[in-house]
Amino acid sequence: MSDASDALPDALIVLTTVEKQEDGERLARLLVEGQLAACVQVLPPMVSIYRWQGQVERAREVLLLIKTTRAAYPQLEAAIKQNHLYETPEIIALSVAAGSDGYLNWLADSVARA
Repeated sequence: MSDASDALPDALIVLTTVEKQEDGERLARLLVEGQLAACVQVLPPMVSIYRWQGQVERAREVLLLIKTTRAAYPQLEAAIKQNHLYETPEIIALSVAAGSDGYLNWLADSVARA
């Protein structure tokens, strides 16, 4: 088992959005089954307002919170891009500043080592 102090700097939460709930669940399952993520939370639909190709757009989207490691991030990003329906998907990685030892160890142990 990993030491949480080792897992902490390695833990990331990656955000991406998809158009439909089923798209989010499909992508979540792909990432977890491929051991690129320990967990993916598919949040309920929300409204996004954004600028795209010079126009302000409004769309219903589903947000995914993806728990992964820094080492797995390059493969995770590639998998999202390859399996995403958007031309330019949102893929933003946030470093985890703190977390419980047990959870961070589980996260690190659940993601394949790159």
